[in-house]
Amino acid sequence: MRAVAYAFREAWSNLWRRGRATGFAIAAITLATLVLGALLLVTWNIDQWLARWSASSELSVFLRDEATSEQRGAIESAIDQSGIAEGREYVSKEQALRRFRTQFTDLAPLADGLDTNPFPASIEVRIRPAAEQRGQVAGVVTRLAAMSGAADVGYDREWLARARSGLASVRSAGLAVAFLMALAAAATVAAVVQLGLESRGGELEIMRLVGSPLAFIRGPFIAEGLLQGGIGALLALILLGLGFAVGRSWWGPEIAGMFDGAEARFLPMSLVLTLVAGGMAVGATGGVVASRRAV
Repeated sequence: MRAVAYAFREAWSNLWRRGRATGFAIAAITLATLVLGALLLVTWNIDQWLARWSASSELSVFLRDEATSEQRGAIESAIDQSGIAEGREYVSKEQALRRFRTQFTDLAPLADGLDTNPFPASIEVRIRPAAEQRGQVAGVVTRLAAMSGAADVGYDREWLARARSGLASVRSAGLAVAFLMALAAAATVAAVVQLGLESRGGELEIMRLVGSPLAFIRGPFIAEGLLQGGIGALLALILLGLGFAVGRSWWGPEIAGMFDGAEARFLPMSLVLTLVAGGMAVGATGGVVASRRAV
């Protein structure tokens, strides 16, 4: 414990002693953590929205205009027997047109100018979550699309899968950029700690000659990097929180309207602590690399 207390006491003094150089190192870690935090904030919220939609997924069987009542009944019977449906609803062509006019008021005049109703009748099916998880739906969709009277089958899980795939690509690219920035931040910390090591060369030589433990020689430099990383990560989270609050106050209602009332939320505490720990790890890595010169 004496070695730890000594290391952090010396590290704190070194931070103030080399104010400008320390500021550069902290700024590098802040920028790297801010980029990673913003990426996590966006992808985490989108993940929550996709999970919400997945839990209430639907499919729609669009009927041909010439479909008979027998063909419609056969399709409804196939849906009921498949075991995937939590409920279903028949939507006539007139109901579909009324929905369009209600939900898209700006585009309603376009429909009024048409001689015929362009919207097909459909059967909307609410899917059981258990059927979704077991992967039963895809086969049912294929069978329904091949039945007489069915013009097409819309299954929102397909675009959800595409959205998840795109999100994974964005996350991978963002993580690669954040990793490169973290390497640059660690190198900056190492360079700053190296400056302190060189300025204390005579003192370290005396400590080695009198047999000081390795922890007392290298500890302050590792602790210095750790403190720089922790401060940088905390500053990044403060900036990210302020940016999130401003963004939600400006665009919160628009985002909620786009995502069926789902509000954007800040990162959970587990991810916040992970970012702080990551910043400290980056700083400590730079400190470890530089402190090897001390021995």
